[in-house]
Amino acid sequence: MVAEDYKPKTKGYDMGKDAVVIRQYLGGITGGRALDYANFKDEVIQAGHIIVRKKVDDVYEYSPLETEDGKYKDKASEAEFAGVVVRSRMKGEAVAIMDNGRVNDVAMPYQFKDETQRTAIKTALPSLIFEHD
Repeated sequence: MVAEDYKPKTKGYDMGKDAVVIRQYLGGITGGRALDYANFKDEVIQAGHIIVRKKVDDVYEYSPLETEDGKYKDKASEAEFAGVVVRSRMKGEAVAIMDNGRVNDVAMPYQFKDETQRTAIKTALPSLIFEHD
């Protein structure tokens, strides 16, 4: 007798922090975006992860900002900040990207490298507010 296993073969990826990181969603990129995960090392991209984009052949390509030692690295010179991930997703999946709202910066999965990087992101995305209690 052949037995079928109808249970979904998915991994859980909810870190339980999504609602803590994204304090208020006011707007984002309609429909979300597929990301280029080539340089992304984690299995899960968490809510609050910074997303960058660069123009290639008149089309924007989106990717997670690279990290090292718990902090974000500098973005490539041809890239620009696009927003933050709204909900944690498995690597390889498309994500919702918020560019207008409130983010708990202390609960973000990685921290800003320095105040210069923080200022650059706030300048590029003035409708995105990074705050904490």
